[in-house]
Amino acid sequence: MLGHVPPLPQQPQRSPFSGHMVVCGDDALAQRLAVELRYVYGERVTLVLPPEPGTARAELPLTGRGRAAALFGRMSSAMNRNGGLGNGGSGGGDSDTNAGVEAIRILQAAEPSDEAFEEAGVDTAAALALVYDDDERNIRAALTARRLNPRVRLVIRLYNRKLGQHLEALLDQAAAVASPGLDATALDASTTVLSDADTAAPALAATALSGSSKVIQAEGLLLRAAERTPPRAGQTADPGLCTLALLSSTTHDPAGTEGSDSSGDEGPQLLPDRAQVAAAGGRGTVVLEAVSRPGTSGRRPRMGGRGAPLSQVFSRRLRWSALGVGTAVLGLTVASTFTTGDHPLHDAYLTLLDLFAMGDPAIGDPTARQVIQILSGVAGLMLLPLLVAGVLEAFGSLRTASSLRRPPRGLSGHVVLLGLGKIGTRVLVQLRELGIPVVCVEDDPDARGIPVARRLHVPVVLGDVTQEGVLEAAKIRRSRALLALTSIDTTNLEAALYARSVKPDLRVSLRLFDDEFATAVYRTLRTAHPHALTRSRSVSHLAAPSFAVAMMGRQILGAVPVERKVMLFAAIEVAGHPQLEGRTVEQAFRAGAWRVLALDVAPPADRRPDLAGTGPDAEGRPGGLVWNLHPGYVLQPTDRVVIAATRRGLAELLRRRSSLSRR
Repeated sequence: MLGHVPPLPQQPQRSPFSGHMVVCGDDALAQRLAVELRYVYGERVTLVLPPEPGTARAELPLTGRGRAAALFGRMSSAMNRNGGLGNGGSGGGDSDTNAGVEAIRILQAAEPSDEAFEEAGVDTAAALALVYDDDERNIRAALTARRLNPRVRLVIRLYNRKLGQHLEALLDQAAAVASPGLDATALDASTTVLSDADTAAPALAATALSGSSKVIQAEGLLLRAAERTPPRAGQTADPGLCTLALLSSTTHDPAGTEGSDSSGDEGPQLLPDRAQVAAAGGRGTVVLEAVSRPGTSGRRPRMGGRGAPLSQVFSRRLRWSALGVGTAVLGLTVASTFTTGDHPLHDAYLTLLDLFAMGDPAIGDPTARQVIQILSGVAGLMLLPLLVAGVLEAFGSLRTASSLRRPPRGLSGHVVLLGLGKIGTRVLVQLRELGIPVVCVEDDPDARGIPVARRLHVPVVLGDVTQEGVLEAAKIRRSRALLALTSIDTTNLEAALYARSVKPDLRVSLRLFDDEFATAVYRTLRTAHPHALTRSRSVSHLAAPSFAVAMMGRQILGAVPVERKVMLFAAIEVAGHPQLEGRTVEQAFRAGAWRVLALDVAPPADRRPDLAGTGPDAEGRPGGLVWNLHPGYVLQPTDRVVIAATRRGLAELLRRRSSLSRR
């Protein structure tokens, strides 16, 4: 049952140990998280995967363990090229770093049972991540782990937000009861519930929008990172508050290379210094554009209501027909009033009686009265089919209110979204909150996002996207972008290729797990369609840093994708970080690793981990966050700062802080 990925040369073997990290999962996120903890943070990791038979998911060409081994092998090779786990690429780190990186210990277990946890060493582990795709399995495993080790730090993957809040409070309470001496800070970090769908959805939605901004929002704080296109000759790009990254796109090559961590100099450059920004005059940039508190006055567009307006119950033709009959009745009433001289109410009563064929024949009455009675009868004949049509349409609307809408005629400028699983559903909500029209394509009528699409009145095409005619039914020719977010890489690729054959200049964004595969796909699509924009994102790659930081006992404010790299935003206490403490803001900046963006001047007793309530008040008085710090400001041990960091940069800060605290 117990296996090891082949270790690197000159690597000492270790037996199971205390204080290590345990990751339990059954999909790509577990593998990414294990890689993040081992090769970025230098932690010793045990990975618990299901047995190979029956676990080969459609997304993964290899079995779970085979795919993990391939991923670990590529990362090990990269670490050898870079000289091991360095501090921002400069060497140092744990004792096993210089001699090579210890392999990830792999344990196979069908269920996260007591026996599996005992063999993985959960009873002595520092942190445990439960990232199974099934919420119920993660909850059961969390309760078991808390019973075996009340002090273990739990990081749980849950799609259900409300349930996650209740579970976090319950497990924190259990930890407090089992360990009465636990301080408030450690207790707050003892259980963290995260959702990979919530983490990745904003980035995936942004890829469908040209010129869109990446928004990082915590309670009381909103940061907006904007992507600037390469400037034309003689122009200078707006630097914003500061330049966060240099993109691979240039004035002569606006599409860029869509680089990843393995792209080298061809990929994007995170957190460049002034000299690097000045030397890259023709490159696209990501800049910090605005910082504010989330507005309370702005209301999000209504996504759906309980009541249904007449326009959704009765067709426009029926409404016009009803208006015509009503106008005819009114005209007959006025004509009767003028010809007979009776009271208008009396004439209206007689007209309605004639309309419904309930009045006496006008025998012996004036000719005008007889003519009006005949015309009223004709109007009554017109009213009968109108009433029948109204009843049928009303019943039809009630029936279709619980069914899916079809894409309306004339729809254009929309986004075609493939896949309504966990990720697709969150992206759908994001796009609708931005007011963007969406047409969804899903082959499973019982998919998780179908009720959400029905509630939001979003058109859905049911069918296999690889079959001819399905994308045409979604009006792909008149769409602005295609988001292929199914869990199967090959399906996403096939849909993108077919969509490009229908509309060569279509903006395409794919969900792809593997960086090397994504690079090959990008180059192929770019060669075939050089003027079309292609983007690819990996959900596990976007979400893994958040889970890894939580396992280290911290929380990040958010993550911004820069092509296929990730930039993190976090709040850091200066005390215990020699890279920050006693240094000026300019001296604390390390190109390619981290940059201090803001200072929290609130009293330490009033600070909260998520920066809630730290934004400046309406008059801008102190007690909140100070941006645009003077380069000469000296960071004090009592300060807390907001930083932008690369994955390795943040890992170095957290590792150094942990090693100092152990001393």
